[in-house]
Amino acid sequence: MGVPGPDIAQAKDFIAPPGYSRHRPEATLLYQLVAEHYPRFRDRRAAEDRALPRYVEAEFEAYLRCGLLEHGFLRVKCDACQAEKLVAFSCKHRGFCPSCGARRMVGTAALLVDKVFPDQPIRQWVLSLPFALRYLLARRPEVVTQVLSIVYRAISGHLIRKAGLTRAGGVTGAVTLVQRFGSALNLNVHFHLLVLDGVYRRAGQGRLVFVPVPAPSAGELQRLVQRIAERIGRSLERSGLITHDIENTYLAFDPVQEPSIHGLLGSSITYRIATGPREGQKVFTLQTLPAEPDAPRPARVPSLDASHQFTLSASRPAGNAAAGCASSPASSNRRSLTGFSGTWAAAPRRSTPRTQVARHPGNPG
Repeated sequence: MGVPGPDIAQAKDFIAPPGYSRHRPEATLLYQLVAEHYPRFRDRRAAEDRALPRYVEAEFEAYLRCGLLEHGFLRVKCDACQAEKLVAFSCKHRGFCPSCGARRMVGTAALLVDKVFPDQPIRQWVLSLPFALRYLLARRPEVVTQVLSIVYRAISGHLIRKAGLTRAGGVTGAVTLVQRFGSALNLNVHFHLLVLDGVYRRAGQGRLVFVPVPAPSAGELQRLVQRIAERIGRSLERSGLITHDIENTYLAFDPVQEPSIHGLLGSSITYRIATGPREGQKVFTLQTLPAEPDAPRPARVPSLDASHQFTLSASRPAGNAAAGCASSPASSNRRSLTGFSGTWAAAPRRSTPRTQVARHPGNPG
């Protein structure tokens, strides 16, 4: 056997940085559940001639490799203190990987707070949709843009009118994160809109003056969600996506005739078991009491599905802008699309970021 080279001969033992603990996804409950049950789920679907699409299988397979050293890693060393650590390769997927999702959450929060949001108050508006529309938007992503434009126009129009202005003399802006899951990890396409809590008045010569707007009352929320529901219904009917008779409104296609993956979508939306001996049964869920029982309830409008409604709420994020952005459900979304609407006042780029509080402990620097 030859003599080791000088680099190998002088290599020091692995030195773990003080306080550092490598992320071990294989020790988490989510990883263990997926590793145990996904292969059987995949094989059962294939045996029933309802195989999962390849992109779904790729999402699971990438997650099961994410963060494991045996699938590749970098060895990083500090030249000053000689501390070293191994950094496993990540999947960088957008499905349900908590590690990659947290990294994307931090990046999105930093971008919005440092580069997009002006130093003005922001209010988060959340619109939940009936089951039938959740299925439609999940099945046809292009309809998301159609519905979102209606929602933004209704909210911005409300703010402009409340400020005593018209669209010719006032503008506002919003960042929308389209969230695809609910608190039970069920499929639930809904909108989180981070909207300026006021309107910019055009003051001439390109100048914009911010006019704050009071929080919406319960009555205003009720009228606004009613307007949104009616406009969405008319727009989808004109597009041939929904139809109705004297009493009820329906999707203009039969979900039973859809590809097999859409059956899984429908089960997830309606909290039903999708496969196995209990297929079709409702899922048993645990619910907690609201943290603020006396808080105003969101406005609701019954619509396409008697089992659910349009729901609209509006709240100000707690704390400063960075904390509010990072802690909102919109920022923690692992499967989100970000849309920008309206006008944000021109402001110089910040040389000193103000997002230190938004940094995730698992993502140094």
